[in-house]
Amino acid sequence: MAEMELLDSARHTGLRVSAAADTARHFVQLVADEFLPAALHYPILFARHPGTGDLYPGALMGLVPDENLCLDSKGALAGYRAADLERQGFYVSGENIAIDPGHAAFAGPGGDPLFDEEGDAAPALQRVQAALRRLHRGLPETEAFVGRLLDHKLIEPIDLSFQFDNGESLRLDSLYTISLDTLHALPDAVIAPLFRSGDLQIIYAQTNSVRHIPFLARRRNDRLSGLVA
Repeated sequence: MAEMELLDSARHTGLRVSAAADTARHFVQLVADEFLPAALHYPILFARHPGTGDLYPGALMGLVPDENLCLDSKGALAGYRAADLERQGFYVSGENIAIDPGHAAFAGPGGDPLFDEEGDAAPALQRVQAALRRLHRGLPETEAFVGRLLDHKLIEPIDLSFQFDNGESLRLDSLYTISLDTLHALPDAVIAPLFRSGDLQIIYAQTNSVRHIPFLARRRNDRLSGLVA
């Protein structure tokens, strides 16, 4: 169990945060209002929470654990960086922010300072604060959104099987997508509320995002072939 410390400008005046921990994240939880920016860069799928079995959405960034295929040559995400990545190492503790000082986000070389010379929140900490607010607001909204998808039986398993040039075969199980066939078969009386609530826009963002899956497969194939690091 990590030992948390309340974030304090005096105690943590020299602390820096980096994106070093991104390299080990292959599936990153999203909230519903992140679907539109995330869908421009990553496949968005649904997985089951290992503790509860509940479905939750996330951006697929790699095909195996501890592998992020979406990083550029400098180890940074070229596209949208989800709130769940921004807040790595940071937690809400009542009205305060707590940190896990042993987290990889604080262990990498370099990084950005959390506080400026006056002890105020630097841009890196401001991004963390915004991410924590987004998650606090968005998690219950997303749970309700997933509930509506389940009510209309819109979520179905997705078959992801890959064959790479080095002979490796890979199959990803227990991932889910939204069924457009089921969506398009819904009566108008159901579709209209989905449209007015904004759910329909989010649904189409998710279904369009699966076009990024072949990119992940090509990137892993190139990595296995030694064409990219």
